[in-house]
Amino acid sequence: MAVNENLRTPIVSVMGHVDHGKTTLLDRIRGSAVADGEAGAITQHIGATEVPIENIVNKCGDPSLKDKFIVPGLLFIDTPGHHAFTSLRSRGGALADLAIVIVDINEGFMPQTIESLQILKRFKTPFVVVANKIDRIHGWEPNKGSPFLATYNKQSESVKSDLDNKFYEVVGELYNIGFNSERYDRVNDFQRNIGIIPISAATGEGIADVLMILLGLAQRFLEGNLHYDANAPGIGTVLEVKEEKGLGTTIDTILYDGTIKKGDTIVVGSLGDPIQTKIRALLKPRPLSEIKAEEKFQQVNEATAAIGIKISAPNLEGALAGSPVRVVNPETIDAVTEEIKNEIEDVQIDTDTVGITIKADTIGSLEALVNELQKEEIPIRKADVGDISNRDIVEVSAIEDPFFSVIVGFSVKVLPDAKEKVQSTEVKLFMNNVIYRLIDDYKDWVKKQKELSEKEISDTITKPGRFQIMPDCIFRQSKPAVVGVKIIGGVVRTGVDITTTEGEVVGKVKGLQMRGENISKANVGMEVAMAIEGPTVGRQIKEEDILFVNIPERDAKKMEHEIYDTMTADELETLDAFLAMKRKGNAFWAK
Repeated sequence: MAVNENLRTPIVSVMGHVDHGKTTLLDRIRGSAVADGEAGAITQHIGATEVPIENIVNKCGDPSLKDKFIVPGLLFIDTPGHHAFTSLRSRGGALADLAIVIVDINEGFMPQTIESLQILKRFKTPFVVVANKIDRIHGWEPNKGSPFLATYNKQSESVKSDLDNKFYEVVGELYNIGFNSERYDRVNDFQRNIGIIPISAATGEGIADVLMILLGLAQRFLEGNLHYDANAPGIGTVLEVKEEKGLGTTIDTILYDGTIKKGDTIVVGSLGDPIQTKIRALLKPRPLSEIKAEEKFQQVNEATAAIGIKISAPNLEGALAGSPVRVVNPETIDAVTEEIKNEIEDVQIDTDTVGITIKADTIGSLEALVNELQKEEIPIRKADVGDISNRDIVEVSAIEDPFFSVIVGFSVKVLPDAKEKVQSTEVKLFMNNVIYRLIDDYKDWVKKQKELSEKEISDTITKPGRFQIMPDCIFRQSKPAVVGVKIIGGVVRTGVDITTTEGEVVGKVKGLQMRGENISKANVGMEVAMAIEGPTVGRQIKEEDILFVNIPERDAKKMEHEIYDTMTADELETLDAFLAMKRKGNAFWAK
């Protein structure tokens, strides 16, 4: 079996928590492959690393493996930030064909690890978990560049046991998120189980296994998705928008289908109308160079998928990261422009008449944030791409509901004029680069504000209470009447009016005593002496009567509509009984 020239290189996204080794892994893949191959055989493109099949099989130490694979290699998307994955989209799905989630085997799952896995679950993208930093397990004896099993079998039993324990913690954490997993060499069906590959990016142990497993996944599950037409107009996604010395604004692009040429007309997504422009130059970095200065790039006349390429063209200032790039001709330009405009407008919509305002750095990030907020049933008034502006603050400050006078910003900045404006408003800002942290921060704030509001209401209203006058406990008949009572619902405080079960107000609680001590309130279950100003025992009240605290209508309304969910079961039962009594004569009382 040989490389199929009709198949493009599979695109692999590397995801995971900060400092868990994404960059080191890619550096190791680049470096080890170059060391094993001819100079320049591996090309570091814009935001991506292309690893030809020759280098992968050489790294694995068996050149004959080349005949077993039909894909031309692997293209790793090299982007900062786990959330970049959601920004790289192709016609509604994720741009990446496969993904690596890297986790520090010693630290376990962290916020960005979990978020990466949730993203992959949503897009149904095949992936492997790379458990990095095995060399930091106490007593580990490194075997540089070895396959995992070869180096594992050389370790002491105590080191193996330590690694196995840490490994199964990762398995457990994956299970909690909804994935079955096992060590890659024990997986028979990668569609049913996630393969976990223990490695050390620092020493190169296990790197060959990562490359082989990814190739196997690509070949087994993706062959039908990798066909491309080299003669078709190029289709890609903007990775980053950059200012380059001598070139002006450029777009770093992942081309995933067709061919793009110098002089082609392209349409690029933007916040306004899509940009129509002509390519002045196509550039890629010289092999293995750092992307730091213009002179490090080399110009090419054309490029074919899948590849990372820098595009220089006029009027790219408004280009949007995560948006489509399409090569067009005079016959297709209008239709493609309309398609791209609709795709971007589908994201920038006011999803509810009321709700919070959200801003994100890219289209993909915005979609991911909208998706997670909708899961939490948090209404969104406006969803937009870009930094938080003065206009955003002005719009949101006009919203009366404090829970919606909120801007949630994902990986964006607050512009200087907006910073000044927000200080003179009640607008609340939430900023983070981890989606579920943002959502948790907002939910925690809402909960705290509601608790404060409920406490404030609770402290100022008359709460429900119900009690019964006990037999043989009449200590004074009047002025005030003093009787023994049992609290059978809610709470009774001094100073409240009391009413019969017929709704007649008969007096006011003047005092409460328990075991001779004055108390300010009596809770359900307590038996206390109660002084009642107003009634005479035997006339308005008598032994074994059940009496209610008389709740003002405005307080009853607040309890039923604002703090009902925070009340205890016996308070609710007492309130419901009181409302039923009051509504016998007026069905709309306190509604």
